[in-house]
Amino acid sequence: MSNLNIGRIMDIPPEQSEKTCKRSAVVKNNAGIHCRPTAVIVKEARRFGNEIIVHAPDGTPADPTSAIELLALGLDKGSEVEIEVHGDEAEACCARLVELFETEFDFPPREKNGDADDNLMA
Repeated sequence: MSNLNIGRIMDIPPEQSEKTCKRSAVVKNNAGIHCRPTAVIVKEARRFGNEIIVHAPDGTPADPTSAIELLALGLDKGSEVEIEVHGDEAEACCARLVELFETEFDFPPREKNGDADDNLMA
Protein backbone atom coordinates (compact mmCIF):
# COMPACT_ATOMS: atom_id res chain seq x y z
CA MET A 1 0.00 0.00 0.00
CA SER A 2 1.30 3.41 -0.92
CA ASN A 3 1.92 6.18 1.60
CA LEU A 4 0.86 8.92 -0.81
CA ASN A 5 -0.79 12.02 0.58
CA ILE A 6 -4.34 11.81 -0.78
CA GLY A 7 -6.10 13.73 1.95
CA ARG A 8 -6.93 16.58 -0.39
CA ILE A 9 -8.73 14.39 -2.90
CA MET A 10 -10.70 12.56 -0.24
CA ASP A 11 -12.28 15.75 1.18
CA ILE A 12 -15.27 15.99 -1.14
CA PRO A 13 -17.79 18.65 -0.10
CA PRO A 14 -21.33 17.31 0.43
CA GLU A 15 -22.76 19.68 -2.20
CA GLN A 16 -20.63 17.94 -4.85
CA SER A 17 -21.62 14.42 -3.87
CA GLU A 18 -24.67 14.44 -6.16
CA LYS A 19 -22.56 15.24 -9.25
CA THR A 20 -20.52 12.07 -9.34
CA CYS A 21 -19.34 9.81 -12.12
CA LYS A 22 -17.65 6.43 -11.66
CA ARG A 23 -16.30 4.41 -14.56
CA SER A 24 -13.78 1.67 -15.18
CA ALA A 25 -11.06 1.80 -17.80
CA VAL A 26 -8.54 -0.76 -19.00
CA VAL A 27 -5.04 0.47 -19.81
CA LYS A 28 -4.37 -0.29 -23.47
CA ASN A 29 -0.99 1.36 -24.01
CA ASN A 30 1.62 -1.34 -24.69
CA ALA A 31 4.09 0.16 -22.21
CA GLY A 32 1.42 0.93 -19.60
CA ILE A 33 1.02 4.34 -18.01
CA HIS A 34 4.59 5.61 -18.05
CA CYS A 35 5.85 9.23 -18.07
CA ARG A 36 4.48 10.38 -21.42
CA PRO A 37 0.90 9.09 -21.02
CA THR A 38 0.98 10.34 -17.43
CA ALA A 39 1.82 13.86 -18.63
CA VAL A 40 -1.19 13.83 -20.97
CA ILE A 41 -3.53 12.48 -18.27
CA VAL A 42 -2.30 14.98 -15.66
CA LYS A 43 -2.76 17.89 -18.06
CA GLU A 44 -6.35 16.89 -18.85
CA ALA A 45 -7.22 16.14 -15.21
CA ARG A 46 -6.00 19.59 -14.20
CA ARG A 47 -7.93 21.24 -17.02
CA PHE A 48 -11.26 20.12 -15.58
CA GLY A 49 -10.64 21.20 -11.99
CA ASN A 50 -12.85 18.45 -10.55
CA GLU A 51 -12.10 16.29 -7.54
CA ILE A 52 -10.79 13.07 -9.10
CA ILE A 53 -9.62 9.77 -7.68
CA VAL A 54 -8.14 6.93 -9.71
CA HIS A 55 -8.16 3.55 -7.98
CA ALA A 56 -5.56 0.97 -9.02
CA PRO A 57 -6.54 -2.69 -9.35
CA ASP A 58 -5.44 -3.27 -5.73
CA GLY A 59 -7.63 -0.36 -4.55
CA THR A 60 -4.80 2.12 -4.05
CA PRO A 61 -6.14 5.64 -4.68
CA ALA A 62 -4.26 8.38 -6.50
CA ASP A 63 -4.84 11.96 -7.52
CA PRO A 64 -4.41 12.07 -11.33
CA THR A 65 -3.38 15.73 -11.20
CA SER A 66 -0.14 14.48 -9.60
CA ALA A 67 2.29 12.73 -11.94
CA ILE A 68 4.08 11.13 -9.00
CA GLU A 69 0.89 9.62 -7.57
CA LEU A 70 -0.25 8.37 -10.96
CA LEU A 71 3.12 6.83 -11.81
CA ALA A 72 3.30 5.23 -8.35
CA LEU A 73 0.27 3.09 -9.23
CA GLY A 74 2.50 1.12 -11.63
CA LEU A 75 -0.25 0.61 -14.22
CA ASP A 76 0.71 -1.91 -16.88
CA LYS A 77 -1.14 -2.79 -20.06
CA GLY A 78 -4.34 -4.58 -19.08
CA SER A 79 -4.62 -2.95 -15.63
CA GLU A 80 -8.19 -1.99 -14.80
CA VAL A 81 -8.65 1.29 -12.99
CA GLU A 82 -11.72 2.82 -11.40
CA ILE A 83 -12.11 6.54 -12.09
CA GLU A 84 -14.23 8.56 -9.68
CA VAL A 85 -15.02 12.21 -10.44
CA HIS A 86 -16.95 14.72 -8.32
CA GLY A 87 -18.09 18.17 -9.43
CA ASP A 88 -19.91 20.12 -12.11
CA GLU A 89 -18.22 18.52 -15.10
CA ALA A 90 -18.08 15.01 -13.65
CA GLU A 91 -19.47 13.22 -16.70
CA ALA A 92 -17.27 15.01 -19.24
CA CYS A 93 -14.17 14.66 -17.09
CA CYS A 94 -14.81 10.98 -16.44
CA ALA A 95 -15.37 10.27 -20.13
CA ARG A 96 -12.16 12.06 -21.10
CA LEU A 97 -10.07 10.23 -18.51
CA VAL A 98 -11.50 6.86 -19.57
CA GLU A 99 -10.60 7.75 -23.16
CA LEU A 100 -7.03 8.60 -22.16
CA PHE A 101 -6.45 5.49 -20.04
CA GLU A 102 -7.74 3.41 -22.95
CA THR A 103 -5.61 5.18 -25.58
CA GLU A 104 -2.83 3.29 -27.30
CA PHE A 105 -0.34 6.14 -27.26
CA ASP A 106 1.77 5.93 -30.39
CA PHE A 107 4.51 8.39 -29.63
CA PRO A 108 6.80 8.95 -32.60
CA PRO A 109 9.94 6.85 -32.48
CA ARG A 110 13.25 8.62 -32.30
CA GLU A 111 14.82 9.17 -35.68
CA LYS A 112 18.23 7.67 -36.32
CA ASN A 113 20.14 10.14 -38.44
CA GLY A 114 23.58 9.71 -36.96
CA ASP A 115 23.53 12.77 -34.72
CA ALA A 116 22.77 11.64 -31.17
CA ASP A 117 22.05 15.20 -29.94
CA ASP A 118 19.26 15.61 -32.50
CA ASN A 119 17.55 12.51 -31.12
CA LEU A 120 17.38 13.58 -27.49
CA MET A 121 14.14 15.54 -27.80
CA ALA A 122 12.53 13.65 -30.67
